[in-house]
Amino acid sequence: MNLLVASRGVEILFSLSLFVQTAEYFKLLPYTDEKSIWSWKIQRADIPKSQHLLGLVLDVLLNQSGYRIILALRLITAVVLLIFGVSIWAAWILFLSNLLLLVRWRGAFNGGSDFMTLVVTCGLVLGQTGSLFLGEAMGWVVTLWYICIHSITSYFMSGWVKLTSKEWISGVCMPIFLDTGVYGPLKPGSVLAQKPIAILCSWSFILWESLMPLALTNVTVAWVFCSVALLFHFLVFLFFGLNRFFWAWAASLPAILYSSNWVW
Repeated sequence: MNLLVASRGVEILFSLSLFVQTAEYFKLLPYTDEKSIWSWKIQRADIPKSQHLLGLVLDVLLNQSGYRIILALRLITAVVLLIFGVSIWAAWILFLSNLLLLVRWRGAFNGGSDFMTLVVTCGLVLGQTGSLFLGEAMGWVVTLWYICIHSITSYFMSGWVKLTSKEWISGVCMPIFLDTGVYGPLKPGSVLAQKPIAILCSWSFILWESLMPLALTNVTVAWVFCSVALLFHFLVFLFFGLNRFFWAWAASLPAILYSSNWVW
């Protein structure tokens, strides 16, 4: 995958991810007003009293009106990203708005997708800022490699954590997780609850995640690993309803494909 295709792929997929996330935030607005348990007045208690000036600034930015403006600005920037591509201003707007949303939701609204969203925004900021000194092409190389390293490392760590877990190795975790999914609990006699199938699925995920760094050894191997990643994230969406998880991680895959091609 060449630089132009990879960079445009990241822009398009990431803009779609931002649409999904921002739409969810807008849908939850009735539950974030002053009378809600998710009101800013309650959540700002996490800010130390010694940080008085910071608290005042965040009060302006994260009260209900400020919060709406941040979401609207984020949505507009996503449209710009989709149609025209990224700029240094768009990158910084997305980065700063993402930081404010992390503060608003006490660190993370949806762990995995928030992590990858932060990774991509950081990569865009580094690349766009770096392009002022290195040129546009090298700026995108920095962006794609930054996203690639974080994405592959995340898969790798997830796989090795599972490898040290007796519950994952034995397949015990799979039926437990599926019982909590959209279609759970599993029906008695479900094929997914059978131990051989559970073990097979568990080890498939363990091996794929643990061996993800091999995607950088060969372009064809990278396509295989990224295709499995898309299937995995789609299954997570199908069984657990994590739609933003699918799009956030899909946005990182062009970076892996480009980096594999770049190496060789």
